[in-house]
Amino acid sequence: MENDSKQYGQMDFNLPHDVVTLPSGGKYYTSKKKSVKVGYLTAADENILLNINPNKTIKESIVLPLLRNKLYESDIRPEDLLDGDIEALLIFLRNTSFGSDYEIKVIDPKDEKEFIAVIALDELNIVKIEVEPDNDGYLTTKLPRSGFTVRLRFLTMKDTIEIDKTIFEYPSGRMAPIATLRLSKMIVDIDGNGDRGFISKTIETLPIMDSKHIKNFMGVSEPKLDLKKEVIAPSGERVMVNIAFGVEFFRPFF
Repeated sequence: MENDSKQYGQMDFNLPHDVVTLPSGGKYYTSKKKSVKVGYLTAADENILLNINPNKTIKESIVLPLLRNKLYESDIRPEDLLDGDIEALLIFLRNTSFGSDYEIKVIDPKDEKEFIAVIALDELNIVKIEVEPDNDGYLTTKLPRSGFTVRLRFLTMKDTIEIDKTIFEYPSGRMAPIATLRLSKMIVDIDGNGDRGFISKTIETLPIMDSKHIKNFMGVSEPKLDLKKEVIAPSGERVMVNIAFGVEFFRPFF
């Protein structure tokens, strides 16, 4: 995943910062950096955190401008990072601002009553993956129905923002092509053919077994933190919860 030669982020590395390990290990970026310098949140950053635009996603209105301020690397843009790496940076910013305890609302399955569970964000582990990318940061798999061999890349924050905007702006009453949009950005080439017209045409007729294979393959191969935690409900029942990066995650900043 290419980054151009422009300079990004804060250039004054004497500002207070720490080093955050990337779940991806840098394998999917040109820089190959396994860790990055990230600044601590300051009072000035509240201007970004309080500026939620109802017409934009949280990624576009808060996460992207925030990381543009806090990522102290000259050769990495936050919009080029994978979701798993972005989540690691957000957890670092939250931990260093409010501590690692994260309160989440959960429903007790026994009596369906809501309770508050506390999760220690600093105890989250990186998911171990079995599939290694090639030198370009791409993955290869053979599709079960069509027999095509495809090279794939993970979506970056820029990709997901573009997809979200396309869906948001899609004409009312018409179904947005979410699945094909994601596939068109993930697929690098099909049987060695990287022509975008050919790829788009092939995606339109791709058997659903193949599209599901790509989704599952990329899901289990994605470098990320394990965001699932088991908590004990007041009734004694064990409940599996998933940490999400929506408004609740950012609520302490408000």
